[in-house]
Amino acid sequence: MFTKARVKLTAYYLAITMTICLIFSYVIYHGFVTEFRRGLRIQERIHSQIITQVPSDDIDPFGIVNLPPSLNPGLEDQIFSQTQHRVVIDLIIINLSVVLLSGVGGFFLAGKTLKPIEDVLNDHRRFTADASHELRTPLTAIKTEVEVALRDKELTLMEAKKLLKSNLEEVNKMQSLSNYLLDLNRYQNNQIKIKLNEVNWKVIVDKAVEKVTPMAKNRGITLTTRLTDLAVKGNEMALTQLVIILLDNAIKYSPLKGKIALNLRKQGRKAILEVEDHGIGIKSTEIPYIFNRFYRADSSRSKEQVDGYGLGLSIAKSIVELHNGTISVESHFGQGSKFQVSLSLL
Repeated sequence: MFTKARVKLTAYYLAITMTICLIFSYVIYHGFVTEFRRGLRIQERIHSQIITQVPSDDIDPFGIVNLPPSLNPGLEDQIFSQTQHRVVIDLIIINLSVVLLSGVGGFFLAGKTLKPIEDVLNDHRRFTADASHELRTPLTAIKTEVEVALRDKELTLMEAKKLLKSNLEEVNKMQSLSNYLLDLNRYQNNQIKIKLNEVNWKVIVDKAVEKVTPMAKNRGITLTTRLTDLAVKGNEMALTQLVIILLDNAIKYSPLKGKIALNLRKQGRKAILEVEDHGIGIKSTEIPYIFNRFYRADSSRSKEQVDGYGLGLSIAKSIVELHNGTISVESHFGQGSKFQVSLSLL
């Protein structure tokens, strides 16, 4: 589809270029013919004036008049025709060269023009496919469990409650996914008109740590903080969600009874937040993609299955970009990861 569009766009570029070239060629050719003929007329007029006004100095002792040479009409037409033909050939060569170069350049520019559109469309297709896949899994589980239960004529109340509990877990997963998708769509499409006010970065980090502490305790993970009071321009709710996402990600990929360190410091005119874990780390080949939607690092290197949809870091990046900040990650496979968020200080 995009190949045809690229060729069509190139054809439009060529048509415009050829039209401009033809117009300029006509102007140049018409101007040349006009000026050449005018030059010949001027030359003939000057020659006629010289003949009627020949000074005595130009007459030699033998009575021969020394006049500048004049072209006869036949020779003038021949020179004009040859020059005209040469100009036409030169214009054709120039136009063909321009069209050739324009074709190559137009094809290149058409590709550059369509590339962002193609990337967005491919991203949309992947997003739709990934979202459908993530929703299909819990729906399939619910359907299978219900069908099996309906065929069981001796289904007890205890088994029915167990079934409903399992179905509720799957519903919660779908609800969690839908909430993630809504948040991602709002942040990435700037549908959330967040107000940026002066906030204390340290207070926000403390609130986020408080919310994820129960999750960390369940895994025996120790959270250590080293925070500095720093004022930034931001939205408290969005920044709190950002820190929770980074901490949740660190907890999920840390071993049992591991350690996670938070460091908030000042660096020049920037507030730097670092979330460092000593978990399974990220392969260097995967780092460029971890902020993509639905991208999840290879979980086969982990001893346990990690829940998630691969949307958290995409939301985190969108939040940081809404605050005109940057987010990056340093990771060593098997040793851990360190995420760094940089925001401007007030």
